Amino acid sequence: MKQVITRSSSEAVKKRALLAIFLTIFVSLVGFGIIIPLLPAYAEKFQANELTIGLMLASFSIAQLIASPILGNWSDRYGRRPVIVISMIGSVISFVMLAMAGSLTMLFFSRIVDGLSGGNITTARAYIADIVDEKDRAKSYGLIGAAFGLGFIFGPLLGGILVGVSLTAPYWAAAILAAIAAFIAYIWMPESVHQSNAKRPSPWKEMPRLFKTPMLGRLLWVNFLVWVAFSIYQTSFTLFAQRQFGFNESQVGYTLALVGVCAVAVQLGIIGRVVHRFGESRALLTGLIICSIGLALGAFTHQVLILIPAVILATVGGALATPTLTSLVSKAANPKEQGLVQGVNGGLESLARIIGPIWGNAVLKYSTSAAYASAALLLLLIFVVGLFLRLEPSVSEAPAEETLG
Repeated sequence: MKQVITRSSSEAVKKRALLAIFLTIFVSLVGFGIIIPLLPAYAEKFQANELTIGLMLASFSIAQLIASPILGNWSDRYGRRPVIVISMIGSVISFVMLAMAGSLTMLFFSRIVDGLSGGNITTARAYIADIVDEKDRAKSYGLIGAAFGLGFIFGPLLGGILVGVSLTAPYWAAAILAAIAAFIAYIWMPESVHQSNAKRPSPWKEMPRLFKTPMLGRLLWVNFLVWVAFSIYQTSFTLFAQRQFGFNESQVGYTLALVGVCAVAVQLGIIGRVVHRFGESRALLTGLIICSIGLALGAFTHQVLILIPAVILATVGGALATPTLTSLVSKAANPKEQGLVQGVNGGLESLARIIGPIWGNAVLKYSTSAAYASAALLLLLIFVVGLFLRLEPSVSEAPAEETLG
């Protein structure tokens, strides 16, 4: 009999399941963190310019935009675990293609393959919603953020070491780590009990309905705009640091490792306390304004001694905002549609990651400050709008599982 897990399972069983999710995402993100600091420079060896690099980074998100809501729907119908395993296998294939790339075209195809199979994060979010009570979700989603942070500590450092062995060694290492992540998910992660196995319309057809839901629609819009801003500064950092501060690949890796340390500190040590004391909507707004200040400082300085504190501020703000926003979205969703909602949410994040890299990298041709300044301005605008909009559902507005049919 297949092992399954629900919200009523024992705390020990749920902790083991959450550990499996954490390890899967961590190992996957180590592999991803290996290539991020190196990929723009790798593309430049194939004579790629700023816009082309932005398009290459966006190609991953274009593919993910198409696949993520569909994978979310499949995870509702067929199971969370198989979708996560398949997504990891797709990453293995893409990293092997990256290591063997002999042209810019192959680089594009490798990112597209990874994007089409990139359902691990959104499915992990739905898995957590299946097994964790609402009051603990922000903290549990913080585990995913911590896995991101740890991945971006060890990934860039490992990539910086391996690039000294050979140009392709980091990509082979990423492929091996993605294979390990698939194995962990298959062996250690019990399947969760889903809220619905019924066939439902295409997630793209469902998206307008979700946007019309007052609280959920508002949060989906906020999430989309936040990720536009985040993707601008995240994907442009390598070229920004190289051109404004003269960083090499190793220095970029060290800085991103510092980003990972700060993110882990927030996700594991701070976010639970902040949410408990101030609530999720205030924690979200606080994170947005802190991140905006950090990006503005980074945009207009040419001194590394100012850049590093600015990067830390932006990281702390982002690490505080993202899991609380994810938790708010999950609370506003119908419990029977967690996979669908998280899939649509992931699709919106992918759309944001199409816009962000193209804009953030292309404007570097004209001004090295433009990418970070525009991201800071967008976050500031979201913060101001958020002050006048209620972003947290009341008890009476929260979808009740027993009334949904």
